[in-house]
Amino acid sequence: MRLKLPAGARLPPHTHPADERVTVISGSVHVALGDTFDAAKGIVVTAGGFYVNPTPLPHYLWTDEECVIQVTGIGPWRITPVGAR
Repeated sequence: MRLKLPAGARLPPHTHPADERVTVISGSVHVALGDTFDAAKGIVVTAGGFYVNPTPLPHYLWTDEECVIQVTGIGPWRITPVGAR
């Protein structure tokens, strides 16, 4: 699936039922692993970059600019917020 995220978007810590593979199509996204959101952690992935969020590690992301990401995984797909497991 492709997601267009606005500048300032923030997805709090969550997990997925399978590994998540993400390609940044345009813009950039910050991504980090952990149960607690901390903007001082993580990496910036720019257009053309790729990363994997392995199951079952919680992760989160945020944007400083509009971006488009392509998410690839094995379905069915869901987002489980940390604390809702």
